[in-house]
Amino acid sequence: MSRVGETEEWVPRTRLGLAVAQGKIRSLDEILRQGYIIKEPEIVDALLPGLKEEIIEVRRVQRQTDAGEMTQLRIIVAVGDGQEYVGVGRGKGREFREALSDAIKDAKLNMIKVRKGCGSFECGCGRPHSIPATVTGKSGSVRVTLMPAPRGLGLVASEVGKVILSLGGLKDVRVFSRGETRNRMNYAYAVMDALERLLKMHLPSDWRTAQPPEGG
Repeated sequence: MSRVGETEEWVPRTRLGLAVAQGKIRSLDEILRQGYIIKEPEIVDALLPGLKEEIIEVRRVQRQTDAGEMTQLRIIVAVGDGQEYVGVGRGKGREFREALSDAIKDAKLNMIKVRKGCGSFECGCGRPHSIPATVTGKSGSVRVTLMPAPRGLGLVASEVGKVILSLGGLKDVRVFSRGETRNRMNYAYAVMDALERLLKMHLPSDWRTAQPPEGG
């Protein structure tokens, strides 16, 4: 995995970017909880320095234009801090560097916080090494199911699944998939869809946490 570095001084173009630059917002979690839309990848760079990126797919694509067929590179990239945030993006360009830069920017604009837990009945250690519940995501014809796994099992998934889950800080997860799983782009977005759905799930642990103390 390689490091994603900043090469130019950042001049914020949005109110959110200005708030981050001025130190009024100090965490990506605060932005995501408030439902703000990130329009500047530099916001993520400022709040999560030292991000890692991994190329998932490089593919030549063609599209018809008035001048004839145009060939471009399409690159799918996963970006994460290796602890709790991850994003997937796509980019196109005639040159590799152009397409890669576009994909990394897109991934940063679509970062999510990974919900962790220990939902495996085989474990029950209570540590956030896995996910708290089984969840299914989809993209195109691909369906991906993420299942909690006991500590020490590792990531039982395809190469694409391992990349995304590890960048999000997960260590033990079982992944089952069906459909056209050779389509790496759809597989990647299906995994991300599952992680996003997991964030929206209401689990028994949420209900217990929300209960007032006895006598309160």
